[in-house]
Amino acid sequence: MRRVFRILISGYYGFNNIGDESILTAVVDNLRAKLSDIEITVLSKSPAVTAEKHSVRTADRKSPGAIMAAVRRCDLLISGGGSLLQDVTSKKSLLYYLAIIWAGYLFRKRVFIYSQGIGPINLKINRRLTAWTLKRAAGVVVRDEASAEFLTQIGLLRENVTVTADPVLRIKKAGLDSGRKILENEGFVKEEGKLVVGFAVREQKLQSEFVNELCLSIERLNAEYGAQVLLIPFHYSEDLPVIEEIERRLPDKVLAVKHKYLTEEMLSIIGGVDILVGVRLHALIYAAVMDVPMIAISYDPKINSFMHSLGLKAMSAVSDFKCDYFMEEFEKTVENADTIKGMVRENVCALIKKLDTNEKMIGDLMKVTDHGE
Repeated sequence: MRRVFRILISGYYGFNNIGDESILTAVVDNLRAKLSDIEITVLSKSPAVTAEKHSVRTADRKSPGAIMAAVRRCDLLISGGGSLLQDVTSKKSLLYYLAIIWAGYLFRKRVFIYSQGIGPINLKINRRLTAWTLKRAAGVVVRDEASAEFLTQIGLLRENVTVTADPVLRIKKAGLDSGRKILENEGFVKEEGKLVVGFAVREQKLQSEFVNELCLSIERLNAEYGAQVLLIPFHYSEDLPVIEEIERRLPDKVLAVKHKYLTEEMLSIIGGVDILVGVRLHALIYAAVMDVPMIAISYDPKINSFMHSLGLKAMSAVSDFKCDYFMEEFEKTVENADTIKGMVRENVCALIKKLDTNEKMIGDLMKVTDHGE
C-alpha cells in the first residue's frame, strides 16, 4: 500500500481576496480529482477559515515556526498559483515567497511552481534571487507566455519552463439563480429589455482621472443604452472605497454590491450580467468561465496576457482610459457578443486541457518519491 503523499501549498491565501481563494479552490479540487493518496496542507493568514472552507490541513503563514514545521513535514512544496513572484506591489512579498521555497530546499524537499504569473520584477538583485531559486525547482509551470519569456530573460532555460493557464479557468460554471437572489437582496431590480453591465474596478486613488472618466462612461451607458450598472468588489477591502466613491458621485445610476460572497455566488453574479468591464484579472476569468463578453482595462501585464490567450486585447491601460474610446469599444462588444463568446469558449477549452500538465508533472514526482530516488 502506497503511503500518503503530503503536499504543502504556499500562496496568498486566507486574505479574503476572491481571486486567490478561487485559485486555491481550483488547485485543491484538481489535485484531489487527478491524484490519489494525497494530503494537502495550506499556508494561510486565516488557518481556521481556510481549513473549514477547503477541508485541508493548515498552518499560519505568519508564524516562522509553523511554516518550518509544515515544510519539514511535506513531500512536495507547491508555490502558487497567482502572481507571487513580483516586486511591484511589495518587495517584501517576493522575498517572503522565495524564502519559503528556500526552506523547502533546506529540508531537501521537491519544489513545484504551479501555474504562476511571474513578474514584473524590477530590481536586479531580485531578478537574480528569483532565477537562482527557480533553477533548482523540480518543475516550473507558468500561466502565460509573457511569464515564460521573463524567466528566460533572467536566466532560466526555456525548455525547463512549461506554459499552461490560470487555474481558475477550471472552476465549474455556476447556476444563475443564486446570483439573482443575491442581487435582489442587494436592492437590484432587473428591468426587462435593459442591458446589465458589471464593473469590477481596481483603483486606490479616488480622485484620479481614471475614476473621472469611468463615471462619465457610466453616465453615458445609462443615457445612451439605458444600461443598468453593477459595481462588483473582487478584493473586498481594496475595491469597496472606489465603489463607494462612484456610488456617491452617481446616486441612483449604479448599484454597488456591498457584501462578501463565496466563489460560486460571485460566479453566479457575473453570469447574470450582459457585459463585464474588468480591471481585476479574476473578474475577467469569471466572465470567460460564465460565457459573458468582457472589456478589459489593464493595470498589469497579466491582464494583457490573459486577454491574448483568449484571442482578445485589453481595451486600454488604466492610465489611458478615456470615455469616448470606451463607448466605441462597448458598442463593438455589444454588436459582436456572439462571436466573442464563441471564440472565448474555444480558447478556454484549449487552456483547460493545458492545465492538466500540472497534475501530470506532480504525479511523476510522486512516483519518483515512491521509488526513493
